Amino acid sequence: MNHDDWLARRFEENRSHLRAVAYRMLGSASEADDAVQESWFRLSRTDTSEVQNLRGWLTTVVSRVSLDMLRSRSSRREEPLDTGAVEPVPSGDDPEREAVLADSIGPALLVVLDSLAPAERLAFVLHDMFAVPFDEIAAILGRSPAATRQLASRARRRVQGAEAPNADLGRQREVVDAFLAASRNGEFEALLALLDPGVVLHADQGAVEFATQAQAKGAPALAPVLEGASTVAATFSGRAQAARPAVVDGMAGAAWAPNGQPRAVFRFAFTAAGTISGIEIVTDPETVAGLEVTLLDT
Repeated sequence: MNHDDWLARRFEENRSHLRAVAYRMLGSASEADDAVQESWFRLSRTDTSEVQNLRGWLTTVVSRVSLDMLRSRSSRREEPLDTGAVEPVPSGDDPEREAVLADSIGPALLVVLDSLAPAERLAFVLHDMFAVPFDEIAAILGRSPAATRQLASRARRRVQGAEAPNADLGRQREVVDAFLAASRNGEFEALLALLDPGVVLHADQGAVEFATQAQAKGAPALAPVLEGASTVAATFSGRAQAARPAVVDGMAGAAWAPNGQPRAVFRFAFTAAGTISGIEIVTDPETVAGLEVTLLDT
């Protein structure tokens, strides 16, 4: 096996880990895939003969790529991304623990993470979800370990202080049913009433492409990330014609399921008041297959 083949195999061994890091940084499956692909390009162009911990090195690379992507879409003023030499970063060596942490994110947490500054988000995700030491995160951010610890602490307080979701599944189902009905009937004001003012919509690349192909004339295009009740209501007005109510991982949701097979899943997050604070549209077959989806009668 030549060096290039060996490097490609090692990268594939770490792909799921890198995608987990990038997704929790970016909140978008398509952007996470882009970050992972860029990480491969950087690996293929770099002499890694002196790198002893390739997994840690790749974690650093995908984190920096994700941070750059966050900053490019953020209106917050941040210091420029350090593009200097990449130093190896130790990553957790307990696959079972990492899988539990990686799967702990949902649409409700994504909404909270979206409210964090990019540096806060990176510090929180890498330390609290993937157990990367603060001194290694500090090297990525170009800040001191003490300042990095403060970033993670501030982010943790924001996450812990966020409104608890409404756990009443019956009430959630009523809200989702009303949302789907208002969406099908093009009832903009009814949609607005069901959405939290700060609602955030995440759509993966497959959902964006499908919506573009099936877009009704004059209807707004679907984007990977949309924010605000008016924008989300306008996007859904007249849509979701074939969506069915469902229970998705124990929460009220919806699915497009031709022949009873979920092809697109709508995951919802709810505020304590019962309004919709987050929507995630998932079409990636691997991701959909990993969800527990129970279709309900309309």
